[in-house]
Amino acid sequence: MRFRRFWNLLALVPLAFGIAQVGPVLGAAAEMGVRHRIDVMVSAEPDAPVLSRLKGARGELSFTVRLSANSKESKFFGMLRPSFPDIVVPDGPGKPLVQQTKLWEEDVCHQRRGLPKVTVTQLGGHFAQGEGRIEISAINRHIGVLVPPDELTPGIKLDQGSDSFGLFYAFRAQSRNSRLNVDLKIYPIDCFL
Repeated sequence: MRFRRFWNLLALVPLAFGIAQVGPVLGAAAEMGVRHRIDVMVSAEPDAPVLSRLKGARGELSFTVRLSANSKESKFFGMLRPSFPDIVVPDGPGKPLVQQTKLWEEDVCHQRRGLPKVTVTQLGGHFAQGEGRIEISAINRHIGVLVPPDELTPGIKLDQGSDSFGLFYAFRAQSRNSRLNVDLKIYPIDCFL
């Protein structure tokens, strides 16, 4: 009996040392956290009416972004309403209407819990004056309501990449008739809790 207990205790010794080794590693990993930054850029498809008819014209755009970024250390839910009052329509399809701009950034480091949920729900504005003026009013489709004339399709996943700010995940909202794209880039920034 004593002999069997001795071997059982002896078998537990390596297991105890293994757990002791893992403990500091798990504690060190738990100290590493993340915070997020979201940038926005607006562009037009090559076949967009704005590009084909109004090169060089001035306009303005505004949109609504629903953002949910919740963790134990930081809670944010709300609507962001960026506005760009002085846009010049570029002379070619490769140039953006609105350059990449910071939309929102967390100031608190928190545990890793996935990306914030971001949805562009509305896009509005106009370009040019007088007879050639183009009005833009794109919204999301809602259950039980007719499909809007200029439907805004959110959540189109783009390829992830990296730039001068670091690694990003990108999502696009695109308006069907006005052919405008609102691109959101989410940057996970490593930090210490």
